[in-house]
Amino acid sequence: MGVGIIGLGKYVPKKVVTNFDLEKIMDTNDEWIRTRTGIEARHFAADDEETSDLAIAAAKDAIKEANITPEQIGLILVATVTGDQPFPSVANMVQDAIGAKNAASMDIGAACAGFMYGIITAQQFVQNGAYDYVLIVGVEKLSKVIDFTDRNTAVLFGDGASAAVIGNVSEGRGVLSFELGSDGSGGKHLYLTPQRTIAMNGREVFKFAVRTMGDAAMRVIEKAGLTKEDVDFLVPHQANIRIIESAQERLGLPADKVSKTIHLYGNTSAASIGISLYDEIQAGKINDGDTLVFVGFGGGLTWGAMVIKWGK
Repeated sequence: MGVGIIGLGKYVPKKVVTNFDLEKIMDTNDEWIRTRTGIEARHFAADDEETSDLAIAAAKDAIKEANITPEQIGLILVATVTGDQPFPSVANMVQDAIGAKNAASMDIGAACAGFMYGIITAQQFVQNGAYDYVLIVGVEKLSKVIDFTDRNTAVLFGDGASAAVIGNVSEGRGVLSFELGSDGSGGKHLYLTPQRTIAMNGREVFKFAVRTMGDAAMRVIEKAGLTKEDVDFLVPHQANIRIIESAQERLGLPADKVSKTIHLYGNTSAASIGISLYDEIQAGKINDGDTLVFVGFGGGLTWGAMVIKWGK
């Protein structure tokens, strides 16, 4: 049997913050943001809405779609760098809130590559028979670590959560190949300051992302014994439209075969790939049996990519 995604969930806060809203509080404008990033709006959590609240909502959706009970979950992995507090982990809070009384739980700190790290970690536990079902959640409340005096970073980020239940799927479906990686020497280019705000060297991160996204995607395609012509749909991390288009060009894919949701949500870090996947499935762009490529990069520096044959 294969191991893959058997249930998906998503949650974004109700509050939408447009580029025009940001114009009112900082030296920026809609055209500057759109042309450089592709972002038009993002969602911000309410003051009384924590990272764990977003995670719990997405987790419940994924469990419902997977048609399992919380008690059947053996492990909960939450990918986040903006937890409610250092401990207990967000995963502990999710475990309690959903009633997954038989589950172990822990957080994964891989920033924007967190969803990839979560899926692949979950795959190992299911594949070796340790657990029947693993719940992963990618979630961030980045609005609480934005420096609104820095227009180069403040316009980029939003809040949201995505969740997936990982379990056995039919032979030939599920994860076909993967790659996870890190380069700690680049951590100085994207990090959380002692003041707990995001700092980024945009030029260096852009160069890293363009190189890593394309290279990692091609390597996992080759590992799966496929060619780029076999790819039906690319779901990249939504960080910058130019980075996404660079990966699209590298794989030779038409625009309608690449997920581009950045205009709606901005960069939601660990939640990004799952949110995009959820939206594209709802829109009917991803079908049973499609060959998908996921690829993401983030602070650390970290990256991850995988090929998955969609379906149960």
